Amino acid sequence: MKILVLGIGNLLFGDEGIGVHFIKYMGEKYTFEGEHQLDIVDGGTLAQRLIPIIVEYDRLIIVDTINAPGVQAGEVYFFDFDAVPDAVDWQGSAHEVEMLQTLNMMDLAGDRPPTMIIGVVPTIIEATEFSLSEGVSDAVPVMEMTLLNHLKTIGINAVKKQDVDIQAILPNSFRALDAYSV
Repeated sequence: MKILVLGIGNLLFGDEGIGVHFIKYMGEKYTFEGEHQLDIVDGGTLAQRLIPIIVEYDRLIIVDTINAPGVQAGEVYFFDFDAVPDAVDWQGSAHEVEMLQTLNMMDLAGDRPPTMIIGVVPTIIEATEFSLSEGVSDAVPVMEMTLLNHLKTIGINAVKKQDVDIQAILPNSFRALDAYSV
């Protein structure tokens, strides 16, 4: 089985880049072993251009920001795309809406693999802000444990290589393995 962990986000807009920062963080902190192939990829804001990549996988895990009105920044959600919580309204950033449309288009064609979402509610969404808010930065350990626990249930174990600070990742996240490198 082939599993794709796809970090989505715009690095130029503060918290909105958490998906990309997070996958870079996980890739530097862990190696992954198991009976299945796991690829960790920066999908940036490519949305529909990711379809040819996504269809090659048996399972998809997307890491991104989500919009949930009235919820504190840094709140983490983990859900099956087929059972989106009522609190999530998909009315956040442009890339968030485009990714929703991409997944829906894949559904129409019958090409979307089973999809899980790890989403965090952002605070900072401002142009040219290369940082993460305290709420989102503090959410990283919850996101990390959520992903590691889920991967374990599907036969993939993480082996820690080194300690990594999410703040140290920020200046170089643009160098993550992106979808064009797959």
